[in-house]
Amino acid sequence: MHDIIWKIAAQLIPVSDTPLLDARLLCQAAQDDSDKLNTYIERRLKHEPVSKIIGKRGFWKADFLSTVDVLDPRPDSEILIDAVLRFYPKHRNPYRILDIGVGSGCLLFSLLDEYPIATGIGIDKSIKALQVAEKNQQGRSATLIQADFTQENWSVDLGQFDIVVSNPPYIPSADIDKLAPDVYLYDPRDALDGGTDGLDAYRHLTKRVYSLLKPNAFLFLEIGINQAEPVSALFQAAGLSLVETAVDFGAIPRALIFRKK
Repeated sequence: MHDIIWKIAAQLIPVSDTPLLDARLLCQAAQDDSDKLNTYIERRLKHEPVSKIIGKRGFWKADFLSTVDVLDPRPDSEILIDAVLRFYPKHRNPYRILDIGVGSGCLLFSLLDEYPIATGIGIDKSIKALQVAEKNQQGRSATLIQADFTQENWSVDLGQFDIVVSNPPYIPSADIDKLAPDVYLYDPRDALDGGTDGLDAYRHLTKRVYSLLKPNAFLFLEIGINQAEPVSALFQAAGLSLVETAVDFGAIPRALIFRKK
């Protein structure tokens, strides 16, 4: 098996930054079925992510179903989980958590795993994404709601929350086709496209997020490259105070943490 993994890894070098890991995961998923393994290799050579091929991806402390209907869970997004845990160290509190643009549910469900008596709401405009999230829920105390945060009155009757998290679409429209093929071919465009300057989703969020936060509650936002200053300005103009800019594993600003004044 060792020799087979190395042979497959050599094939995958042109399409992967982690060919050896990819080869191991594909071999594990194929379970000694050579036909299945060959199909997996062919799919990977077309830039299909391993997570979409085997149907799952690890995020934080669990595996989550991943399909073409949801943004693939990414290690950089774990920065949001880490930030929430630092600002909310009391794990036995009954927090209310809102995930705006829940996708696969990896953010919301990872937080609920950390806060066992918390409750969560995840909203997404995509029914197909919500169907994936429902499969990932696995008994966690969450309600999944179809809602489009770019529309009026999307948050009516949701109440207020201790923690609000969001990884909204933030890639400028013209840049999407310049991304790695693994991303632009297999992640839903709606989960990537942030409009002309990449900031459309943030502008929509500023209209309602203040009212969704309890007094002194925190908002945790993922951002794209070079977006820290403009996004910070948008939310500070909406009445929130910037308390931290968190960096990812490449030392790039990746998350902004705001507090309701």
